Amino acid sequence: MTDPANPADAADPADPAEPASPDGSTSPELDALLDDMYSGQERVTQSEIQRRAVAADVSAELLTRITALPQGEYAADEVADLLGGTSG
Repeated sequence: MTDPANPADAADPADPAEPASPDGSTSPELDALLDDMYSGQERVTQSEIQRRAVAADVSAELLTRITALPQGEYAADEVADLLGGTSG
């Protein structure tokens, strides 16, 4: 039985309302970066994604995942799928 007063019982890590990255963490940092980066852009290169991530001072874990993307151009939904964010 769960106790709503207990913070450990309040959060459900399997809750589909919270998108998760491949490591299981939610992705608001990535979503904010993508929303800003793809405003008025259809496709962005991996190097531009990395440059903007560095400028935005994203977490080391997220920057590592971005750096691991193969060179090329990506639409917002492709990057979101690969890095665990949501597009739109």
